[in-house]
Amino acid sequence: MNSPQGVLTFRRVQRLYSIGHLLLLVFFAFIFLAPLWIMWVSSLKANEFQLLTEMGTWRVFIPGQPSLQNYFDVFRRMPFQRFLLNSLVVVSNIVIWGLLVNSMAGYALARLNWLGRTAVLSLIVALIIIPFEGVAVPLLLLVNRLGWIDSYRVQIIPFIAHPFSIYLFYQFFIGLPKDFDEAALVDGAGRFRIYWQIVLPLSKPALATVAILQFLEYWGAFLWPLMVTRGFDYRPLTVGMQTFFGQWPREWGDIMAFATMMTIPTLVIFIAFQRWFIQSVASAGVKG
Repeated sequence: MNSPQGVLTFRRVQRLYSIGHLLLLVFFAFIFLAPLWIMWVSSLKANEFQLLTEMGTWRVFIPGQPSLQNYFDVFRRMPFQRFLLNSLVVVSNIVIWGLLVNSMAGYALARLNWLGRTAVLSLIVALIIIPFEGVAVPLLLLVNRLGWIDSYRVQIIPFIAHPFSIYLFYQFFIGLPKDFDEAALVDGAGRFRIYWQIVLPLSKPALATVAILQFLEYWGAFLWPLMVTRGFDYRPLTVGMQTFFGQWPREWGDIMAFATMMTIPTLVIFIAFQRWFIQSVASAGVKG
């Protein structure tokens, strides 16, 4: 039988462990959230001299007298709404069509038996490790011959099929019980109906994960839009941000306001889908 002193010591150790764990989480939360807070606070400081003076001091965390002047300056100096529209059009099309195409490819690899399936899966895995910079120039020559330069389609079509997304869907679909497919086949359902009405409704965590990852990847894409766009008509926010940063005079308050507005859609998407994203990560950990 354990002595009361031993039980008390164990509870103290457990409490200290919980406190240490909480402090560690708070520390990492501060590390990740502090840059966002500084960016937002700086965007509300209309006095450029005050902003530069407070950089590097603890006062950088304090809003002071908040003002929306920097946000008005962004819309006055650059066509921010056009950049935002371009980014939304490009990224939303990539995500929506990518979910359909990549999930269908993952379903075909995971649930169907056909000649060459293993070779195609090996090719997809091999494509994951090839960096985009390695194919950027050949792809540029190809889309230039097609006459796609400076358009939406040059920023959308080459990125709908995504090897890593296909592999994620493949990994998720292969873990689903095949009893659903067999029962549906007995009832006379076709393969597409099984995919659309049975497999997809069970795949919300995988869909959310792929949607978030693709949104983050292409919302922050810079190299390819810079290579294939010439003017403001089709340029996304990332290239617009670089153009805005290069303007003179360089107002850091305006730059922080531009960056804040550019970050908001990413936070909204992650918060909206975080439940399914965490569920997908947890289920992958359990299966692993």
